[in-house]
Amino acid sequence: MTALSKLIPNRLYEKLASDAQIERAAHALESHGIQVIIAANSEEAKAQVFNLLPEGAEVFTAASRTLDSMAIPAEVNARYDSVRAKMALLDRKTQGREITKLSSIPEFMVGSVHAVTETGHVIIASGTGSQLAGYVAAAAHVIWVVGTQKIVPSLEIGLKRVEEYTLPLESARAFKAYGMRSSINKLLIVNKESMPGRTTMILVKENLGF
Repeated sequence: MTALSKLIPNRLYEKLASDAQIERAAHALESHGIQVIIAANSEEAKAQVFNLLPEGAEVFTAASRTLDSMAIPAEVNARYDSVRAKMALLDRKTQGREITKLSSIPEFMVGSVHAVTETGHVIIASGTGSQLAGYVAAAAHVIWVVGTQKIVPSLEIGLKRVEEYTLPLESARAFKAYGMRSSINKLLIVNKESMPGRTTMILVKENLGF
C-alpha cells in the first residue's frame, strides 16, 4: 500500500448493512452477552441512549464522531453528572493522573466502535488507548452507538475496515485539528461480555461516524 493510498479511504465500508446482516450481528452479539437495541435513525437512537441513563447518573462520553453528530455529549453535560465537565476543570499538566482516573471508571460510559462483525465481535482502535480501560472492565456500564455501515462479515474484514477506512478519515481529522496524523497504536477486540447487563449496543440504520 502506498503512502497516498493510505490516505484515501475505501468507500465500500460506507454501505449500510442489510436487515439480514443486522439481525445476524444482533443475534451473535446477544449470544456473546452484549444487549442489542436496533434503532431506525439517529433520533430514535439518541432517545434510547437517554432511556438507558438514570437521572443524575455519572456519565463519561468517549470522543466519538458518532456521538458528536447526535449532540449527545452536550446533552450529557447539561443533564447529568458529566465526567467531561469535571475533567474540563482540571489542569492536564499537573492533574493528568486524576483526569485518567475520572475517564476510566465512570458509572456509565457512552461511545462508539469501529467495526462489528456478523459473528459477534467488536473492534475499537485508538491512538492513545484512553477510552479502552472503561470499555474493557472499569466502567460499570457501557453504551455503544453504532451506525450499521460498521457491520462486516468477519473479524478479518473488520480489521481491514479499521485500517483501510477508519484510519485514513481519523488521520485527516487529526491533521486538520492538531497538525499530526493518527495511527492505530492500541487495538481492542471484544469477543464476549462476561457481566450480564453491563454492555449495550444501539445499532442505528444510518451512516454515523467512521
